[in-house]
Amino acid sequence: MTNTQPTDPRPYYTAATEWVGDLLAHVRDDQLDSPTPCDDFDVRMLARHLNGTAHRSVALAAGDDVFAVPSIDEHHDSATYTNATDQAVALWSDDAKLVAPVRVPWGEVPGAGALWGYVNETLVHGWDLAVATGQNAETEPALAETTLAVARQFIPAEIRADDEVPFDAVVEPRPEAGATERLANWSGRESESWTRA
Repeated sequence: MTNTQPTDPRPYYTAATEWVGDLLAHVRDDQLDSPTPCDDFDVRMLARHLNGTAHRSVALAAGDDVFAVPSIDEHHDSATYTNATDQAVALWSDDAKLVAPVRVPWGEVPGAGALWGYVNETLVHGWDLAVATGQNAETEPALAETTLAVARQFIPAEIRADDEVPFDAVVEPRPEAGATERLANWSGRESESWTRA
């Protein structure tokens, strides 16, 4: 990372997961079958995926095989999510984990790089969940702006043509888009149809 980017993703992971935990807590049962901007998931499946991602972050910090943890969890509730992310935050408190190499679905990277990946995924899927359930889709601007700067460095637009890269082409943001929406756009989310009044 450049000198202008923070090297420690842990405060950002904590903030991102707290935001998503609150979003999950406010999902109504009658919204669980609703579509989301993530084409593969309705709200229920997106919530299950967020729980799976949280458990994968726990496994990664614990030194376990992340590939042995399903990316889709059995549960979609906020309590399961918060319990898992609290465990992850506690496990990631060891500074050595930031430099230790780990294997994740996108390759072998230092722990800090893996955790930045989870920050990005958490915020983008948080945006998905928020717009799908009519909640405030903008997290703290500094959190989203910092994550966007990191994402631009490590998920550049020019690599999107590679079939191995799990991101669609960058979407041009709306002039009035907030930082979280622009982060979602960078990950390939079309937001215009989800943000119309």
